[in-house]
Amino acid sequence: MKVDVVLGLQWGDEGKGKVVDVLTPDFGVIARFQGGPNAGHSLHFGDKVHVLRSIPSGIFRENAVNIIGNGVVLDPVTFAQETGELEQLGVDVKAKIRIAKKAHLILPTHRMLDAASEAAKGKAKIGSTLKGIGPTYMDKTGRNGLRVGDILSPSFMERYERLKQKHIAMLAQFEGFTYDIAEYEAQWFAGIETLRQFTIIEAEHEMNRLLNNGQAVLAEGAQGSLLDVDYGTYPFVTSSNTVCAGACIGLGVAPNRIGEVFGIFKAYCTRVGSGPFPTELFDQTGKDLQQIGHEFGAVTGRERRCGWLDLVALKYSAMINGVTQLIMMKSDVLNTFPTIKVAVAYEIGGQRVTEFPYETNEEITPIYKEFEGWSCDINGIRRYEEFPRQFKEYVEFIERETGVPVKIISVGPDRDETIVR
Repeated sequence: MKVDVVLGLQWGDEGKGKVVDVLTPDFGVIARFQGGPNAGHSLHFGDKVHVLRSIPSGIFRENAVNIIGNGVVLDPVTFAQETGELEQLGVDVKAKIRIAKKAHLILPTHRMLDAASEAAKGKAKIGSTLKGIGPTYMDKTGRNGLRVGDILSPSFMERYERLKQKHIAMLAQFEGFTYDIAEYEAQWFAGIETLRQFTIIEAEHEMNRLLNNGQAVLAEGAQGSLLDVDYGTYPFVTSSNTVCAGACIGLGVAPNRIGEVFGIFKAYCTRVGSGPFPTELFDQTGKDLQQIGHEFGAVTGRERRCGWLDLVALKYSAMINGVTQLIMMKSDVLNTFPTIKVAVAYEIGGQRVTEFPYETNEEITPIYKEFEGWSCDINGIRRYEEFPRQFKEYVEFIERETGVPVKIISVGPDRDETIVR
């Protein structure tokens, strides 16, 4: 069997949670391969909204195994809160979740380092969610980190204290920064006790056993491809590899085991926090997109910046991920716009550019192609043939330009508001 991968092609918030939830009936295993609790995947079904932070989006599916891979960084406090909420809903989380020993732990002092570092940057801040993600990945690459498997060791407290003291010494270098971790640290150790009640696995062996036994696996990424630490709009990126190759590293599977790559994008663009955004709209149209699309962070509540679809960036993401199927989200948000624009190129320094550039923080002027809006409500449509001509022209243009078929179209937040072509 192969590992199919589902990931975002923009700056995150594309709607991965809903897509994974829709796709999961075909998969026995759902695995998160990177990111941390800064990522919020919203699932809408019935009259309820469920926001998942660290737990894979297959948690509500019967008999699905949910694996938190070694590429994930885990905050025991958030994890305990999240699993507690799920248990109150009747979900048997201990039976359905397995956690990689090699996943790294976010310490209370990691959160403090995140806050201190971001405050020190002033106007140059990168828009961190202050969840401790960056400092945790820094300790991972610096070979100082604590991993989930360490909580099973008799020397765990000694290792924790050693890393904590290292962080305290680092925090002393931030003049004027004050903090108190006592209350959060108590919650953190309670979260460690919660973690010990779960099945902790050597995920790379488990993943390959499941594949060899014929299990269909869906790998789930967090954030989006344009936030990848190597290929995103650096330095305004996250601290992990959000692209398809990250699934191999984050789960311990070989590249030849990757099957379908589902690339998710919104019918327009959004971005949270700082960083370049060539098609961002600062006018009423941008505000309308934000309000109609309810563009506020699932975890942070922060406003999302909004703009037209950026085809230069989308083609770039499709290329580096090897996307085999496109999934277009929030198509219905564009219902009322008489004219819809798509950036097909950039003008940089007086030259037309169609490849995503190394530097995206310089002055970029998007070059747009305009489309006639469909100016009708498409929420109730359940077959592609029933869509208005203008909508189909928009979809089929994206297919031609990217060279990848749009296989799934979402026309609303609920499970049943999904058209599979």
